Amino acid sequence: MGTTIELLLDAEDGEQAQSALRAVEEEFERLEAMLSRFRPDSELSRLNRDGQILAPPDLERVVGLALEAREQTAGRFDPTVYDALARAGYDRSFEQVEPEAGDDSLEGASCGGRVTIDPETGRIEIEPGFHIDLGGIGKGYAADRAIEILAVQGPCLVNAGGDLAVRGDKPWPIGVEDGPTLELTRGAIATSGRDRRHWRHGAEERHHLIDPATGRPAETDLIRVTVVAPSAVEADVLAKTLFLGGEREAAAAGVPALLVCTDGRKRLVGGL
Repeated sequence: MGTTIELLLDAEDGEQAQSALRAVEEEFERLEAMLSRFRPDSELSRLNRDGQILAPPDLERVVGLALEAREQTAGRFDPTVYDALARAGYDRSFEQVEPEAGDDSLEGASCGGRVTIDPETGRIEIEPGFHIDLGGIGKGYAADRAIEILAVQGPCLVNAGGDLAVRGDKPWPIGVEDGPTLELTRGAIATSGRDRRHWRHGAEERHHLIDPATGRPAETDLIRVTVVAPSAVEADVLAKTLFLGGEREAAAAGVPALLVCTDGRKRLVGGL
């Protein structure tokens, strides 16, 4: 998933705890092998190549969650940004993205492609000319699955490269970059921003957060948004949606969040 995974479990050391940690590691590896757009043998890559697939349950579930998010956000969160990402230069795992990556022109990288799921068979079909990326929501889904496995053994925290999920009766102190230390007993935190995964193409700086309305890296007055939500999937969707909406819209949304603005200001909003 292009990041480091950290697992914390507050439980007596022994075979049960070690077995749970191993099970989570295996679950992350299983989901990455299924959901990665960078692995040619993944089920997602097969779907993107063939335009349809009889999907395994987790791929069907994550694509369904992404489509629900697209509807709930009026298209601002969109899983069919794959081609716009590739045209911008993010067509491989980020550590392999080279300077000057991407096309000179980003025109014509359309989003909003039709995706259908047959609930009886699990068959997913994509409109011809479109492809799916499940990067952020897939990582959030994996974090939510991991926390369910660990929580059986005791209070726990999963950190998937900044997408955090927490469960149990123990408060966990979590330091937020450029913000306060939060104390969570249950819930999740996710961050979307343009200050980590970015590169240059000529005089233009590009990043991985695509605005589906334009098919280009989003232009907004925010550098980064960190959101608190009940699940990692919800936090990931909200963080990207608020980032694309900009400071005024994000502040008015009522979502607990830290906003880092382009002029250096930092705002706690939504009762955080």
